[in-house]
Amino acid sequence: MKVRPLGARALLKEIESEETTKSGIVLPSSAKEKPYIAEVIEVGPGEMKDGKEIKMVIKKGDRVLFRKYAGTEVKLDGEEYLLIRQDDILAVIE
Repeated sequence: MKVRPLGARALLKEIESEETTKSGIVLPSSAKEKPYIAEVIEVGPGEMKDGKEIKMVIKKGDRVLFRKYAGTEVKLDGEEYLLIRQDDILAVIE
């Protein structure tokens, strides 16, 4: 299924965090903190707000850092994604 976000939104796929610590301790899934790093799967076209054009500064394939409680979780074809506004993306990881 192909999803194309509208406005200044992006579809993200969260990147799984490590399951063992640096010292070799294995963490159960219940102890892991939700990751705030994701890969951009699709981006919207941008939008007009108060007569000003808001361009998308992220692109498909970027790795980004996003706010803790941002976006809407969606499940498509058995995969979990996050639909988020560009305003809730804090940084692009290079």
